Amino acid sequence: MVPFLRILGIETSCDETAAAVVERDAEGRSNVLSDVVLSQLDEHSAYGGVVPEIAARAHVEALDELIEEALKRANVSLNDVDAIAATSGPGLIGGLLVGLMTGKAIARAAGKPLYAVNHLEGHALTARLTDGLSFPYLMLLVSGGHTQLILVRGVGQYERWGTTIDDALGEAFDKTAKLLGLPYPGGPAVERMARDGNPDRFDFPRPLVGEARLDFSFSGLKTAVRQAAQDIAPLSDQDVADICASFQKAVSRTLKDRIGRGLQRFKAEFPTTFPATGPATGPATGPATGPATGEKPALVVAGGVAANLELRGTLQALCDKNGFRFVAPPLDLCTDNAVMIAWAGLERMATGAAPDTLDVQPRSRWPLDSNAETLIGFGKRGAKA
Repeated sequence: MVPFLRILGIETSCDETAAAVVERDAEGRSNVLSDVVLSQLDEHSAYGGVVPEIAARAHVEALDELIEEALKRANVSLNDVDAIAATSGPGLIGGLLVGLMTGKAIARAAGKPLYAVNHLEGHALTARLTDGLSFPYLMLLVSGGHTQLILVRGVGQYERWGTTIDDALGEAFDKTAKLLGLPYPGGPAVERMARDGNPDRFDFPRPLVGEARLDFSFSGLKTAVRQAAQDIAPLSDQDVADICASFQKAVSRTLKDRIGRGLQRFKAEFPTTFPATGPATGPATGPATGPATGEKPALVVAGGVAANLELRGTLQALCDKNGFRFVAPPLDLCTDNAVMIAWAGLERMATGAAPDTLDVQPRSRWPLDSNAETLIGFGKRGAKA
């Protein structure tokens, strides 16, 4: 039986500095003892995006205090934790260096094993912490840096079914917002404006809709938004609202087609049990051949864009129609956080995976599915492939 485990997690991959202490009991149940996150939004908002040098400097200034605060809130010392987990990639290399080097130093000084965690694996496994999902399930990761549809077979077992061939969805939201003079971060700003807009005013393209492949593309949609804005400039507030609403509708319809095809593929690959109802049976470790008996297959959505209510509604309806359970972890666990890093480390420990050596290096690009073929655009660089 897997023993009770407790771990300190560290996350510094982008513009949030975070530390957390998380427990996992012998049955696989989680307990979050502390979760401390310091956002750098104010430092970057003036630039309309994340500045890597500023982000790394802010991590250096804040991380030690955040770790102390996480231990204090958890009412534990380093002697009380079984291991250290730190994000090792993908992300901004300066921030990764800060977090991973800090994790190494703590592990060495306290005599604890170190787990260098793939940030994407943290997202992939969070739904097991929050909802006790069994393997396998589908994950849609939608953030500023990634848009991927991934089959999660087990801890360390991932298959990329689809990826963006150009812009990530969060990036498209941010660039659309900047084009329209809206504040950073762009996703929430576009969503707010869209509430007062006419989604049928502009007929924006829905890239790759109808194609059998499960990849995504948002560059052409972004270009169409820019052309529409230029054609009617100067823009009134209503123009901006209408563009945002039409953009969001195009994204929603695109995801409906792409993810709908993904759900059908899942049904084809795991046809044995598709109950209409049934509670989850709890976490499982190791490989799986299909959803646990009595458990609906699940689609998990993660990443900052998962906060968008229209997109959530589209995915929820799609899951209802296809007999899937729709799982969206709480927003604070969809965006970057150390809880998911700690949990990924715990999941690896529970499988008996060996810890990493102290010479492990950060990786700015680190595909979750290392066997997937690279694609054009960002896919060539690895992390978004």
